[in-house]
Amino acid sequence: MIDIKLIRENKDLVKENIKKKFQDEKLPLVDEVFELDKRVREVQVKADGLKADKNRLSGEIGKLMKDGKKEDANKIKEDISKMSNEIADLEKEQDCLTINIREKMMVIPQIIDSSVPIGHDDTENVEVQRFGDPVVPSYEIPYHADILEKVGGIDKDSAGRTSGQGFYYLLGDIARLHEAMIAYARDFMIDAGFTYAIPPFMIHSDVVTGVMSFPEMQAMMYKIEGEDLYLIGTSEHSMIGKFKDQIIKKEELPIHMTSYSPCFRKEGGSHGLEERGLYRVHQFEKQEMIVICEPEDSMKWYEKMWKLTVDIFRNFDIPVRQLECCSGDLADLKVKSCDIEAWSPRQKKYFEVGSCSTLGDAQARRLGIRAKGEKGTYYLHTLNNTVVATPRGLIALIENNYQEDGSIKIPKVLQSYMGGKTSIEPKK
Repeated sequence: MIDIKLIRENKDLVKENIKKKFQDEKLPLVDEVFELDKRVREVQVKADGLKADKNRLSGEIGKLMKDGKKEDANKIKEDISKMSNEIADLEKEQDCLTINIREKMMVIPQIIDSSVPIGHDDTENVEVQRFGDPVVPSYEIPYHADILEKVGGIDKDSAGRTSGQGFYYLLGDIARLHEAMIAYARDFMIDAGFTYAIPPFMIHSDVVTGVMSFPEMQAMMYKIEGEDLYLIGTSEHSMIGKFKDQIIKKEELPIHMTSYSPCFRKEGGSHGLEERGLYRVHQFEKQEMIVICEPEDSMKWYEKMWKLTVDIFRNFDIPVRQLECCSGDLADLKVKSCDIEAWSPRQKKYFEVGSCSTLGDAQARRLGIRAKGEKGTYYLHTLNNTVVATPRGLIALIENNYQEDGSIKIPKVLQSYMGGKTSIEPKK
């Protein structure tokens, strides 16, 4: 949610930003908010004037009664009563206007950073740089679900019977490898100075709408029937929500935390071959990172955060690239975002394994996350980034470490988490 001062003082900037995101249907909202805000301030001035008059007249009643002018005093009391009713009506109008403004402001997108490339959708995202050489081996890389079946590491049939499409059982060494990736990512982030946390996996609706836009919520979130609770789609939601309505001491900044959680997403639609594997599933596990910092430090943290994900995947012997998200691919609360994509030697292309975003003060405004400085309280900036999300990260590891004999080489950094194992062999 943007600062309403931008609409008061620079409507053209807000409208231009909407155009850059190709959301022209939202342009009328800017003028609507401008007029509503103007009316709110008019109502406030009128109410304040009436309150001042009421206080002044109230002070005269005692004097009139003392002078025996009871009739005059009663007349003033009648005037005060009328003023009180008018003030109540104005305050009611102001409350309705404020709610209306907030509803419209929640839909107006955050101002994007000037460095964001302009484009309609994810097909116009821009590759920035690559890390590691993408290799296609001389032997065939099977589909990842087939590799997992050969090593006895997956059972989707049973998951279909217990839970339906989009679920899975990971078994044996593959299940262990999955957890090894998460554990390594956790320890890597702790070593990088981040505080480890395991957050709640369900959150209230006011936290959901504080961290994401309504269309995102509808597309992603599972609601608990009969309760004001949603299953999280990422631990960023509950981690940022942790600081709701808090005034954070400046000496405590920046706050940088890494969190583990299962994640739950609707992932609607059919996706062909990938439906049989682990690309699009309704539950997965993830190590996440979040930062809450001073506004002037957010871009510095943004650069640091995505590079940490790159380092982890390179330690897994996986080539990756950074892809800058264009304006039309940015969710409404985001100022700037990039995807980290891993190389798939089977598909001979990259696919997304993580996303890093700075949201400026959008989430902080919605959730009331502030700090107190010399000039009063102000909103902080929030950032989030995927450290490792499995099973997508697992797919990338399996494909890039698949050997010609059907085995899967275990990267050196994960071997201690696997009891010293160096490879996972196919079943006889």
